[in-house]
Amino acid sequence: MEAGTQVAAAPGTHVLGARRRRWGEGAIKAALLLAAAISVLTTVLIVVALVKESVPFFREVGGAFFTGDEWSPLFNDPEFGVRPLVIGTLLVTGIAVLVAVPVGLGSAIYLSEYASPRTRRIVKPILEVLVGVPTIVFGFFALTFITPTILQDLLHLDVQVFNALSAGLIMGFMIVPTIASISEDAMSAVPQGLREGAYGMGATRRQVSTRVVFPAAISGIVASIVLGISRGIGETMIVLIAAGLAPSNGLNPVDPHATITGFMAATAKGDNPAGTIGYQSIFALGLTLFVLTLVMNMIAIRFVRKYRQVYE
Repeated sequence: MEAGTQVAAAPGTHVLGARRRRWGEGAIKAALLLAAAISVLTTVLIVVALVKESVPFFREVGGAFFTGDEWSPLFNDPEFGVRPLVIGTLLVTGIAVLVAVPVGLGSAIYLSEYASPRTRRIVKPILEVLVGVPTIVFGFFALTFITPTILQDLLHLDVQVFNALSAGLIMGFMIVPTIASISEDAMSAVPQGLREGAYGMGATRRQVSTRVVFPAAISGIVASIVLGISRGIGETMIVLIAAGLAPSNGLNPVDPHATITGFMAATAKGDNPAGTIGYQSIFALGLTLFVLTLVMNMIAIRFVRKYRQVYE
């Protein structure tokens, strides 16, 4: 046999290989479909569980759940107005967003547009370490350091031991890595040609970052903010430890406030027999929280679809 001569494949070898590839692709497709179906099924079952226990609650309480301004479901004369809990939840989350969005987006722009590759390799993993810190640690940090040392001693604010301000501040730092990491990934995915074209027209690095890269990555940036807000709304241990459990209709962040998740956690560990109105109120609050998050995500999706830019 001469050098360089190729041995002809046995008849049917190519057909067998093609069949194996098709079987392998079909198995992968089935596994991915199963994973997606499990995710959808889990969401559906969660909704079913919430609705099943919430329906008897709303039959007994009615519209007072939405119109009342006092929340005391475990008292002898119970009140079921959810407004104070919604106010507390939105107040703490709003403070967290005011902290997390500028810090997170600033970190993302620095890592994507200003930092050297070596600096990025060092800083980004350190930033993402905060994601792994247990939230109960953040809660005690807010209670034992943020409130007495930063707010009272350093800033001389007249804050109570439990307050929405410290809970919101530390929650903001908790969700900074989420916003920073996802936003940085979205900015890094922007085609390099857009940057080079802007620099060729005489744009500065700041102009390229804010007027070219940022708008091009707006879809991923909005997704990161929505994810961060969702995590803040659903956070339990920080608000349970640092914000207090006093439902309030006020908007003063230095006062204690109760949130939806904080009340759910405090009530779930108590002695509430299944089927009682106090037990069912936990599921009603869970359904309310689910609807709030769903509405926020729908608004964000509509915003992204309207303003996103697609590059081929």
